[in-house]
Amino acid sequence: MAKMIINGHEIEAKAGATVLEEARKLNIDIPTLCYHKDLSSFGACRLCTVEVKIKGKWQLAASCQTEAAAGMEVRTDTDNVRESRKLAASLLYFRYPQTAVVRDMAAKLGVDVQAAADSRDCILCGLCTRTCHEIVGVDALKFKDRGLARDVEEPKIEFTPSTCIGCGSCAFVCPTGFVRMEAGDGKRIIWDKVFKMASCSACGRYFAPVEQLEFISRTTGVPVSQLMTCVSCR
Repeated sequence: MAKMIINGHEIEAKAGATVLEEARKLNIDIPTLCYHKDLSSFGACRLCTVEVKIKGKWQLAASCQTEAAAGMEVRTDTDNVRESRKLAASLLYFRYPQTAVVRDMAAKLGVDVQAAADSRDCILCGLCTRTCHEIVGVDALKFKDRGLARDVEEPKIEFTPSTCIGCGSCAFVCPTGFVRMEAGDGKRIIWDKVFKMASCSACGRYFAPVEQLEFISRTTGVPVSQLMTCVSCR
């Protein structure tokens, strides 16, 4: 445990915890778009900026990537913090003016937002790629970034169809709705790949992609035949 101060409150921070995690324990509202409590920190949106006292000087830092430390002082609602968050929100809004979650966040942080038709842009928050790697463990989604050796002008998410198991975790965490999942007629479609759904051996309801069950079987050693019942019928 490490004793630290957040907005004048002295707390004992958990070892390895971030400033964002400790602030939220105090019910302090810190905005984020790229953060999820079950995933590694990414620091893409820069909306979670706070002020941290380092060697006697106050500096701006992303709270999701700043580890709590003994003697640390943190301020989450100063003029500098608000200005930094507004700037980050303004940049996001400039790039994605029709994305609802971006417009809502920008308006909340004081950006002058104009009415616009909704779109579902990818804002490169990295939630889908981290979920695919850290939670699911298949790495079907990866960042394809700029670079001299890369034939790409702008960063984007690269999808590997042969690896995807159709679990839908990426669609679940996507904050903008860019990752879409459709289902019907015993099929699931995600990232333009069509998956055959398995039907429950007890009730007959379609409940999971066959490729997902095969992946679970390979990683756990449980035969696919023993996985062919839905949660309701187990």
